[in-house]
Amino acid sequence: MKRCGIQGLKIIVEIIGSLFLLSIFIFCIARIAPGDPLRSYYGESVERMSEQEKQNARKNLGLDKPLFTQYYIWLNHLAHGELGISFQYKQPVKMVISNVIGNTILLGVTAYVLIFLLAFLLGTLCIQYEQSFFDRWTCRIGTVFTCIPSFWIALLLILLFSVNLGILPSGGAYSIGQEKTIKDIAKHLVLPVTVLTVEHVWYYAYLLRNRLLEETRKDYVIFALSKGIPKWYVVWKHCLKSVLPFYVNLMALSIPHILGGTYIVEKVFSYPGLGTLCFESAKYHDYDLLMTLSLMTAGVVMFANQLAKILCEWLDPRMKEQWMGGESDEAK
Repeated sequence: MKRCGIQGLKIIVEIIGSLFLLSIFIFCIARIAPGDPLRSYYGESVERMSEQEKQNARKNLGLDKPLFTQYYIWLNHLAHGELGISFQYKQPVKMVISNVIGNTILLGVTAYVLIFLLAFLLGTLCIQYEQSFFDRWTCRIGTVFTCIPSFWIALLLILLFSVNLGILPSGGAYSIGQEKTIKDIAKHLVLPVTVLTVEHVWYYAYLLRNRLLEETRKDYVIFALSKGIPKWYVVWKHCLKSVLPFYVNLMALSIPHILGGTYIVEKVFSYPGLGTLCFESAKYHDYDLLMTLSLMTAGVVMFANQLAKILCEWLDPRMKEQWMGGESDEAK
């Protein structure tokens, strides 16, 4: 119990330390990047400002201070739970993010569930009908779709279903005045979720298929099949049980991958979410918003990696013994 507490404290310290170093890097890169943050706050009117007015504006926004001082002020505000003001939206960063984070969660979670349900089904069916017509063509089609960029698939679907057929909206999260209409929200989800699913599903199905294929080559499976036990029973009863820790670990490790794909899809479909905010905050030098979004995303990635390790240890204690053995060897 004491060891678990120390291990948990170590993980928390590592995450906080990593986020701290990352915040310094992002803060410096954002400030030295070319562009004028005043344009984000004042828009086109900044071109009509005199040099004195620009200096006063920078002073009001705290941009006239040395870089280290600006970072210290930002860090002090963060410690007190203040995320700053968005230059682009003229609102607190908390409010800007809270307005759209639900859209990203809805899109990402929906796609995530579909991806791994379909990947599980495809992977097991390919093993069940190994080297059959279904297995061969699923592998070929899946490989082709995996190589196609997600933005190209998105544009193709928009052209087909929105422009030519006119049956699905080409962008946005809902129609004007339909913010709480489930049917309208679902229609706006169809194309983005389809793009995310098509882009990722075969990659994870292929990994599961290969892992199951290795499992079916083991002696206990060959022995069971030689006794006349149906292959589907051996795969579902024994092979999947052995591969389950791998698949759960894969699901946890895939969170950053799918989150990145969600950000890209949001931009292509003009979907109001965190991905769109990330792009706009970088484009318009919206410093406080950019810092918050970058650290939030990094935090999710680090959490997903630790979650994968914890789940694997829980499902297969042998992995914990291997990692602890590796750490002991390093200490020696």
